This record gives sequence, C-alpha cells and structure tokens, in this order.
Amino acid sequence: MAHGIYRHGAVRGKRSRVVPLKINPGRMGLARWSRWGVRGVRGTWGWVVTLGRVWKRWKWAGTFVAWVAVLVVRWLVPRPVGIADNGDGWRLLCKLGVNDRARVSESVVQFFYAPAAPCPSSYVSSQFWVDRVALWLGQVLGDPPGLNLKVVGAIGILVVAVGLTVVVWALPVRGWYRALAAFVIGLVVLDSAFFGYLTSVISEGAAFAGLLLMAGGLLLLRRPGFQRWLGVAVVVAGGVLGVNAKSQTLMVLPLLVIAVVVLAVGDRGRGVAKWAPAAVVVVAVGAGTLALQNTGDFANTEYREANAYHAIFDSIVDGKHDTAQDLADLGLPASFAQYVGTQWWSPRPAYTDPEYPKYRDKISNGNIVRYYASHPVRTAQILNQAAEDLLTGRPANMGNFGADAGLPAKAKEYRVPVLSGITGLIAPAGLFALLPLWLLIAWLGIRALRRGSRELGVVVLFLLLTAVGQFPLAALAEGIEGVKHQVIALFATLLAAGFASISLLPRPQERTEQTEVVVKDEEPVLA
Repeated sequence: MAHGIYRHGAVRGKRSRVVPLKINPGRMGLARWSRWGVRGVRGTWGWVVTLGRVWKRWKWAGTFVAWVAVLVVRWLVPRPVGIADNGDGWRLLCKLGVNDRARVSESVVQFFYAPAAPCPSSYVSSQFWVDRVALWLGQVLGDPPGLNLKVVGAIGILVVAVGLTVVVWALPVRGWYRALAAFVIGLVVLDSAFFGYLTSVISEGAAFAGLLLMAGGLLLLRRPGFQRWLGVAVVVAGGVLGVNAKSQTLMVLPLLVIAVVVLAVGDRGRGVAKWAPAAVVVVAVGAGTLALQNTGDFANTEYREANAYHAIFDSIVDGKHDTAQDLADLGLPASFAQYVGTQWWSPRPAYTDPEYPKYRDKISNGNIVRYYASHPVRTAQILNQAAEDLLTGRPANMGNFGADAGLPAKAKEYRVPVLSGITGLIAPAGLFALLPLWLLIAWLGIRALRRGSRELGVVVLFLLLTAVGQFPLAALAEGIEGVKHQVIALFATLLAAGFASISLLPRPQERTEQTEVVVKDEEPVLA
C-alpha cells in the first residue's frame, strides 16, 4: 500500500487515493506556537483556578493576615503612633503597679511605663485587662519589668484585625463590591482620630474594638450552622470588651440586647434554634459585665461627684453667660463664682471652701437634670457645643508621637485623615450638621431593614443609637474635655455611616429553588 496521508474518512487497509500534503513552513510554525500558547494559557488558567480554590478555602485567614499587615504598616511606618495620656491613665496604671506620678502626659506618648509603687484605684475598665495581658506578655517576650505600650498596641491590632475580617466576609454585598465595602469600613477604623487609641493606657481603644466586634458578630447571627455560632462568640467578646470600656459605655448593653432580639424575631428558624443564639449572647455578656463591674467600683460611682462638679463649673457656669443667675438656679451661693473653670483635681477646687459641705447635695446629677429641664435654651447651647466637639474629633492637648520622634510636643499624625477631616470642616455648624447626618443614617438603616437587609439595618441602627446615647452622657454629665469624651460617639457615628453607605451596594442574588418538570416522551401508538 502506498504511503501517504489519507483523506478524512479513508479506512486504513482499503484502497484510497493518496493526496500529497503541501507543507507550508510558516503555517507549521504558527501552529506550533499556537499549540504552545494554548498550553501556556491552560497552564496559567490552571494556576489561577488552583489559587482560587485555595483562597476560597482559606479566605478568612488570608483576609486576617492582610488586615494585620495593613494595620502594622499604618501603626509603625515611618514611626510608631499612639495617643498621649490625658491624665486618666493613672486609674488603670495604679492597679498594675506601673504608675509614675512624674511621667510625661498629654504632649507625647510614653511607650514604656516602669514599675512604681502601687496606689489604690477601684476604677473598672476592660482596658485594664488588655493592659494586664500586655504586662504579662511583655515579660514573656523578654522586656524589662514594666508596661510596654507597643505590646498593648499589638494586642489592639490583632483584635481589630479579627473584627475587620469578620465584617468583610459577613457583609451581604455582591462580588467585588466586598472590596469596596472593606475599604469604607477600613477608612473608619484606620482614621487618625481613632487609630492612636489602640496604643494607649486610656479606655477608648477598648470601646472602638468592642463596637467593631459587635457589629461583625451581629451580621453573622442569622447565618446557618457554624457561622451563626462564630457570630455569637464574636458578639460576646465584643460586648464584654466594649460595654465595660468606660462607665458611659454601659448604656450599650441594653441596645445590644435589643439588637439580638430583633434579629432573633426575624429569624426563620423555630424553637431552640431560633432563640438560643440570642439567649447565649444576653446571658454571656450580662454575666461578663456583672463579673467585671464587681472587680471594683460598680459603674465607677466614685467619680459621680467629680463629674457633676465639672458639669457645673466648666459647662453650665462657664463665665460666658449669667453666672450669678445660673448659680442661684443651681442653689449655689454667689461666692462660688470664684471656682468657675476649676476642676476637681485643681490646686484649689470648690470643695476646699468651708461653705462647700452645706451645698454638697447640689453637686449632684439630680440637681443638674433639674437645671437642664428648666433651662432649655441653655441646654441647647451646651448640646450645640458638644456637637462641635464631637465633629472636631481630635483633642488639641493630646499628641500622637513619642518623645524620641523628633517632633514638637502635642504633634498629631494625619496618615488617614479622610473622615475626621470632613467632620472637622463641618464642626462649626454643631447640631445643624450633626442632626442631619444622624437623620440620613437613620433613614438608610430603616431602608435596609425594609428591603431585606435585616442584619445590616440592625447594625446601622445599633451603632447610631450608641452614638445618640453617648452624646448627651458626655455633653451633659462630663463637663470637661468635650472632644475626647465625644470620640466614642464620633466613632459610632462614622461606623454607622459606613455600614449605611454599604447598604446601597448590590446584594448577593438570592438562590431560588427551581422545580424541575420532567416530561416523558409518549410512545407512538400503532393503529
């Protein structure tokens, strides 16, 4: 049989016409390169598919590692940042035995606190336990005796990275919009007005981390199986941390209870499966709060008189209005005008006055509330100033850098100033800017609830109500350092705004079960 190339359809072994094949060297080269190109594309696509499968399996761990890297760079490059102690830190440092009365405060960050004689303090804050873990961990890592604030910052970064990871993968958004949502929430957490508190000896950092964890956990409470119980664990951890950060954050507890109950009511499950997660959250956070508060002065009642003193002599009677009339309305003598602007820890406060014991009952929350109720205009003025403080966000007296950074005292960092920069610009408008912002967030939260994003709507409204609750507590009951005392309300406001804006993004398409109809072919009928 002649050798050659058979035509298509020719059968080997049978006679067939042999058609000589004309080979074009150029086309052969193109074909060879085409085959190699196809193989290369197939190989690359195989790697892409493999990486996609790995990422799908380990996306939570990968996201956590990515957030840790972002947070560490944000924290340490080009030099570490934190926030200085305004003087509140001694209440926690005393119990740790690292309080140094001669320490530098306010102007620069002190990154290390050496051991000192312990002093009595019954102040309760979840930040104390973070500091205590950092103190122990520093010894394990070989630090000299004392509190290394960088270890505190590292713990804060790990906790926040967990919160951000949970939020990113719990958000009900579609496809690549998840990256945009992560960017929005990241802008809030990394903002220069808040980030420094993670590396500090004061309590606001614990409040921020707790609110973030609570938000992420609430988003998971209606998920099936393991994710639901992961959400329970995250909410409990965030609740114990955030609710107990300060005495003013205790009001977050009833709001958290309402949030988990609303989510349970809207759950499609029944019986134990429906109510067990909410019950676990309520019992665990309640028990944890009770246990923590019983380690010292419950709700920090020892500072109530000091706070009332500041509300009277630094806020109500500020020397800019009718001082004599305000003192009279408060039931205080006109001679107390000399104490306007003084603080409880000033060299010569009012309680050193021989007449003070006669009027001690007037330095109380009840007397202050009666004044506010009978003076609506003055109360509105105080609230307007508090709104300006809230939107300002950056305390002027607290620096962000260490003494060895080579920067002026009270120097501030502006690495991520986007959101706090915007609020700072509108701060002079006070309530005229804050109230419309809150109303917009409330509308978006209700919209999310009505359009099927129950978890997202609950989170938005939970954070908004936290901000609304924190605002009057700091404005009307604190009296001093308004910007610092309003920073928790600002964080909750911006975090609520972030989730509210995310509610506008496309949601994942709901999977609908389609009923398959099988039509059997009829057999022909033979006549």
